[in-house]
Amino acid sequence: MSVLPSTRRALVLFSGGQDSTTCLAWALDRYARVETVAFDYGQRHRIELDARLKVRAAIVAQYPHWAERLGDDHLLDLSVLGEIGGTAMTEDRAIEMQANGLPNTFVPGRNLMFLTLAAALGYRRQIDVLVGGMCETDFSGYPDCRDDTIKAQQVALGLGLGARLTIETPLMWIDKAETWALAEQLGGQALVDIVVEESHTCYLGERGARHAWGYGCGHCPACALRAAGWGRWQAAKSAA
Repeated sequence: MSVLPSTRRALVLFSGGQDSTTCLAWALDRYARVETVAFDYGQRHRIELDARLKVRAAIVAQYPHWAERLGDDHLLDLSVLGEIGGTAMTEDRAIEMQANGLPNTFVPGRNLMFLTLAAALGYRRQIDVLVGGMCETDFSGYPDCRDDTIKAQQVALGLGLGARLTIETPLMWIDKAETWALAEQLGGQALVDIVVEESHTCYLGERGARHAWGYGCGHCPACALRAAGWGRWQAAKSAA
């Protein structure tokens, strides 16, 4: 699924999960130069920060034409989010729904801070495209994953930096089954295998159990979404 590469440079918000791995492949297929950035915010599943390096290495080994476009990786300290606390993403507590209808895995302001810091980093590195895996089709209701939020953030950052800025969200209107399909379209079975074997999604940081869709506890919201999407995708392929 190759398109004529744009001369613009992109920075992918890259956690090393299914979504951001697919977004990285999407960006590498489109832009002349692609860099990655991740954030250490005291997340319980900090293992994702190690998994992401394995994903990058696997993509470099498997796709030489993408490797030529893949630039630097950045890891930024955002521990202040963990210091604010009160979420199951940064504290050892049960995952449950809150009175406001959101799961307690919601980290208030997380994506807003991610995008702000990514935009500042991109500004210094002459990058004017940010790519993120935000999605409001299959998601947990996080308000900072919604398309309206991202569009407003793009306007605010562009005005605040006084520079052209585009935030791309290639997964915004597709579900997890379609995300698996997109990975296959972009990089064939080899990319699907990289997502399964190397990426990390589980909120609890579990890497012991190997499922058809990858590693994880199998029951947290992130695992449930990933597993359900895999099942729907496999069913659709069998029916085709």
